[in-house]
Amino acid sequence: MSASRPRTSRVFTISFPEELAKQVVAIAEEESRNISELFREAFRAYKMERNERKLVAARADAATRVSHRYTEDDIEAMVDEIRSEQYMRRKLTA
Repeated sequence: MSASRPRTSRVFTISFPEELAKQVVAIAEEESRNISELFREAFRAYKMERNERKLVAARADAATRVSHRYTEDDIEAMVDEIRSEQYMRRKLTA
């Protein structure tokens, strides 16, 4: 008996208007790709763009909720303060 291997890909059937289908075939031929490769690349690009839109929206949302905008100097001062506190704690326990 031979064990069957699980599929590593799935098949999707999609439909396009004829004019758009011709453009798909032309671009695939132009780029020396098959249509599956073309759509995998298109989906990866779409997914990246979608994630970027989500990130921009999340940043915009966070910006409306933040009451204080920190400058680089503010952050440097906070880092120095935390490091100083940590140094003093280590010095006291040593």
